[in-house]
Amino acid sequence: MFRLTALALLACATPLVAQEVNVYSHRQPELIQPLIDAFTAETGIAVNIAFVDKGMAERLVAEGDRSPADLVLTVDISRLLQIVDAGVTQPVQSEVLEANIPAAFRDDADQWFGLTTRARIVYASVDRVKDGEVTTYEDLADPKWQGRICTRSGTNDYNVALTAAVIAHHGEAGAKAWLEGLKANLARKPDGGDRDQVKAIAAGECDIAIGNTYYIGQMLNDPEQKPAAESVRIVFPTFEGDGTHLNISGVAMTKAAPNRDNALKFMEWLSGDTAQKIYAETNYEYPVKPGVARSALVASWGEFTPDSKSLSELAGLRGAALKLIEEVDFDG
Repeated sequence: MFRLTALALLACATPLVAQEVNVYSHRQPELIQPLIDAFTAETGIAVNIAFVDKGMAERLVAEGDRSPADLVLTVDISRLLQIVDAGVTQPVQSEVLEANIPAAFRDDADQWFGLTTRARIVYASVDRVKDGEVTTYEDLADPKWQGRICTRSGTNDYNVALTAAVIAHHGEAGAKAWLEGLKANLARKPDGGDRDQVKAIAAGECDIAIGNTYYIGQMLNDPEQKPAAESVRIVFPTFEGDGTHLNISGVAMTKAAPNRDNALKFMEWLSGDTAQKIYAETNYEYPVKPGVARSALVASWGEFTPDSKSLSELAGLRGAALKLIEEVDFDG
């Protein structure tokens, strides 16, 4: 009796170990909240999100082994590789991740893993742009678009990645000429986010704009933004002789990872059917896991062939792309 009572008292006196995973995210928390809610409901593991818009790699370096972060979530391959190159991540070997994520969307050294893809496409006015009027990224530098294009800042991660893809296809000289031509065609100084470009088309400020696919889905699901979204159609431009530029959202485990087991569970879960369906239906992104269907809306936009240049190659050209963007004073 005494032994049982002592064990019971000891159990009551010992604090329960919190089941949690801590995430530094480049994505706004509200965009991944449906994923967090579903994961916690299924596993009982709490997910704590800290939104870190800038300086994530520097923050992790400064924190070192004391970092509370288990995982990082990013919205761009270049940002993901910056963090890996800073030496603050660790390789993750997982049969689940290997089975769910095609090799093209994960690191050969198991340092990073893609979770979704998104295409960098053209929003075109349904009233002022004819079908087939713009078909390639190279077209965007054609003088016929003078005063007709809107875009966000050239130094935005998505546009830096697109410029890196132009370098991959045409070299630095070709990319510089393309940037100069694109700048000459702008209807206004680069400003705002991708949704703002759609609104500018609706307001008649420009006829086409550069943006990511999923923003249209989000706008169509918002009664206030739906009219603007309905004023454009999605065009999947290609590079001449190749395909449409893709980027990823991705995840990596930090070197510190105080909750490594839970972090691995979250990584594997994010690559699985439930999370991939949430990404598809809620965020209008393209799942990376084969066999997971796109949302009906995204499927209605049509098919496209992805560009053949590897994500790692494009990430390696980020510095050169940013230098060219600054040389032509794209935002000036």
